[in-house]
Amino acid sequence: MASQKKKILSGMRPTGKLHLGHLVGTLDNWIKLQEEYECFYMVADWHALMGEYEHPQEMPAAIIDNVVDWLSVGIDPSKATLFIQSEVFQHLELHMVFSCLTPLGWLERCPTYKEQMREVTTRNLNTYGFLGYPVLQAADILLYKAEKVPVGEDQLPHLELTREIARRFNGLYGRQVFPEPDGLLTAASRLPGLDGRKMSKSYNNTINLSDDETAVRQKVQTMITDPQRIKLSDKGHPDICNVFSYYSIFAPQVREEVSAWCTGASVGCTECKKRLAGHLVEKLAPFNRRRRELLEDKQTIRDILAEGRKKAQAVAAATMDDVRAAMGL
Repeated sequence: MASQKKKILSGMRPTGKLHLGHLVGTLDNWIKLQEEYECFYMVADWHALMGEYEHPQEMPAAIIDNVVDWLSVGIDPSKATLFIQSEVFQHLELHMVFSCLTPLGWLERCPTYKEQMREVTTRNLNTYGFLGYPVLQAADILLYKAEKVPVGEDQLPHLELTREIARRFNGLYGRQVFPEPDGLLTAASRLPGLDGRKMSKSYNNTINLSDDETAVRQKVQTMITDPQRIKLSDKGHPDICNVFSYYSIFAPQVREEVSAWCTGASVGCTECKKRLAGHLVEKLAPFNRRRRELLEDKQTIRDILAEGRKKAQAVAAATMDDVRAAMGL
């Protein structure tokens, strides 16, 4: 009997090591979703290439490393389909079809595109491929006829473009081939980096899921704390302290205690960070054990991705049959 669960498509670009920001922003949510939906989790390597085309050599290693992280934190291949985007050729096939019918103005008005063109100075993104990024994203989602897409509020314009493309295709060819997927809004949980800015490899301010105990402790000691607390006797302000925000997420059981010792100036920032590091090491320890096990048997990873590819290809092929039938091709 076919699954009655609604389908979800989500993905990550393999552009480097995954970090705590990915865990709280995406992976924790994926773990919950795989219990309720038929989930397709994609390594979005074509999307990564659109921004990293000048230096793509690191992507193959990043693909495996990212999937190992997915598995180590609890993504279950018996509950979700894990696959590499470029291994399912129908993504580019449907992208081509959608490229033919998507008005140029829809892409040029996309706020994310305009923001990236304005802010990214380290790479040349003034390319045909990058302009069409949302069209490939629409193809990814609609290829699996996903009814739900987990997104943050900043991604809603991209999802609306996907809905517009689905409506345009269905209207042009007179068949309801594609659903108009709804956004599954995820709680805003953008974890600040060690320096208080957004956690990003570009800023070199990350704590990676694969970091060992020594690395975690060293990185936590570099964290920016309350700028108004200079001496131990100075009372702190937890609401503006980056370290306290980590306690709130990763050790909520001691949050009130931490707030009390900070505002009461009974524990200094160095000691506070040392204790936080202990909580983070404890959080990451089971992930690191699982990573070691997986990396000792890389064939298991390859087998998981091969099985995921087969499942994804079967769904993708059926969708493209519907596309050709609707178009009379």
